[in-house]
Amino acid sequence: MSTEISAKVVAELRKKTGAGLMDCKKALVEAGGDLEEASTILRKKGIASADKKAGRSTQEGLIETYIHVGGKVGVMIEINCETDFVAKTDDFKSLARDICLHIAASSPSCVRREEVPEEILKSEREIAAAQAEGKPAHAIEKIVEGKLEKYYATACLLDQPFVKNPDQTVNELIKSAVAKLGENIVVSRFARFQIGQ
Repeated sequence: MSTEISAKVVAELRKKTGAGLMDCKKALVEAGGDLEEASTILRKKGIASADKKAGRSTQEGLIETYIHVGGKVGVMIEINCETDFVAKTDDFKSLARDICLHIAASSPSCVRREEVPEEILKSEREIAAAQAEGKPAHAIEKIVEGKLEKYYATACLLDQPFVKNPDQTVNELIKSAVAKLGENIVVSRFARFQIGQ
C-alpha cells in the first residue's frame, strides 16, 4: 500500500529543508508521510553528498564582517564557494553572517584541527596524561584522546557547537549549507578583534 503524499506536505518539507521537489517527495514516501523523518532522510542524503563535494575547488566567496553591539568585539571572515552565483545568494550570505556571529560569541583560536600548533597539542596531551596518572596505560590513552577532543571543541571553529543550535557543530552547519546550495564551502580564515586583547 503506497502512502499518498499531498502537494502541501511536499511544499512544507521543501520550505523547511531547501531540497528539490522530487527529493522531498521521495523522502516523504520513504518516511511514510512523516515530515520529521523525511527531513532527517534529506539531511542524511545531503550530508553524504556534501562529503563528496569537499575536495572541489573554492575560488569564489565573500568577506563578511560582524561588529557586536557596543563595538567591543568585531569579526572578519573569508568564506569561499565554487561560483560567484552561489556567493551572491542570501543563503550563502546568511551562513557567513551566522559564522561571524558564532566566532564573536565562541572565540575559536583556529579554523580546523590541522591548524593547532604541535606544541599546544603536546602540552594538552601532557596535562591530560598527568591528570590520569595512576590509571592503566590503555585507560590513560583513551582519557588523553577524550581531553584532546574536548580541546578541539573549544579551540577549533569547525568542531565547536554552533551557538544558535548547540546540537550541531559549525562543520555540520556548513555541510548542510553545501547540501542545500550544491557547492563546496570552505571557511578560509578569520580574525576576531576584542577591545583590550
